[in-house]
Amino acid sequence: MQYNLALDNPYLSISEIANITNKSIKFIRREVALGKLESTKKGNKTLINKSSFELWKNNINTEYNEYINTVDCRLSEYINKSKRKADIVNWVDIENEINNIDAWKDNSQIRDFNFIDLFTGAGGLSCGLTMAGMMPVGSIEIMPQAVETYKYNFSKIKGFTDNVTNKDIRETSVKNDLINSVKDRHIHLIAGGFPCQGFSMAGNRIVTDSRNSLYLDMLEIVKRIKPDFVLMENVEGLRSMLNGKIEEKIINDYKNIGYNINVTVLDSADYGVPQFRRRVIFIGNRLGIKNFHPKPFLNEKSYKTVGDALNKFLDMPENKEINHIFAKTSDSMKKRLENVPIGKSLYGNYSDAWKKVDWNKPSCTVKENHGGVNIHPILNRVMTPRELAKLQSFPDDFIFKGAKKWQLVQIGNAVPCLLGKAIGLAILSSYDRKEKEKDND
Repeated sequence: MQYNLALDNPYLSISEIANITNKSIKFIRREVALGKLESTKKGNKTLINKSSFELWKNNINTEYNEYINTVDCRLSEYINKSKRKADIVNWVDIENEINNIDAWKDNSQIRDFNFIDLFTGAGGLSCGLTMAGMMPVGSIEIMPQAVETYKYNFSKIKGFTDNVTNKDIRETSVKNDLINSVKDRHIHLIAGGFPCQGFSMAGNRIVTDSRNSLYLDMLEIVKRIKPDFVLMENVEGLRSMLNGKIEEKIINDYKNIGYNINVTVLDSADYGVPQFRRRVIFIGNRLGIKNFHPKPFLNEKSYKTVGDALNKFLDMPENKEINHIFAKTSDSMKKRLENVPIGKSLYGNYSDAWKKVDWNKPSCTVKENHGGVNIHPILNRVMTPRELAKLQSFPDDFIFKGAKKWQLVQIGNAVPCLLGKAIGLAILSSYDRKEKEKDND
């Protein structure tokens, strides 16, 4: 594609740059997120100044050609060609508990086990941990629509106190307020999926720039509150960042404040979520006991499928009260959607968006950065927020607040509830063994 820098419009769109450079839109978005391409917002569009683009294009490193285009992290990731050591994982069987415990439905199953959720979003992880029997006692989330969603749903939990902060965790006063709000309670767990922007190298030293202060803010809160356990969730691509140095830094940072960490990758489909969604899960404790990860109990022969999750919605009319909101779809678009093969995308530049999922398999990863990420395999439309929430294993009574676009952002950013539940049950198993040892002393 040719473009004229002398034209009155000094900006290029992300899609134009993708076409010019023959790179994916996802890759360009990552470069913008990293600050390598200076951008500005015009309405809902991200635009890049042409002079900034020229500078970036001339300096781009050929290493980017190895960019992993299928991992949904918010920054560039690179293929780690070195052999990774096998993870040291202590697996625990939680299948029986998964099937018999649901403290979200039955609050009498909530135990004396308090947790704080940082970078809470709408509350997918919090919902899962509550399902496992933990009590949410505090959270911080900057997005107002997500906070409204969190308050609306968790206010139904018996004994829940409205300690949900709609503020910026980077502010000292916000951290202090959270810490002071729980000073009279024992905090068993602090959980959070910190954004992964901003790690870089300076010589042999890993640097965390201002965009990644969120990681350090979580570390500070853990250091000051000293919970028994810590849980961190992130995209799988974090493991290969800077040849594994980022993962090593996280483990060492927590070791320095008294936490022994075990880490591995879990796939949501292995725990009853009708969606393939791989996440790296760090679990740590300062009690000197084993960290347990939940043992997978499903496989390709027993996975929950899109059909299992969405069959009930096939003939359901639009219902905005439960987030079952249809997109406006023209007849020509319906025809285009009908012709998309299963497993393929409507648009060639998108690797895992506007993708038609298989009715008889788990869905591809639900994402937040496109209005209609998943194409319904039977009906000629994109999925509604309610259907996407079902693929994220949210309970049917979990309602998302805000305009439809904000509902989609909240759903796509969430940790699948059943994955959170499985992790919560594994942590409780570790805790219970410690308590049993104390009773036997």
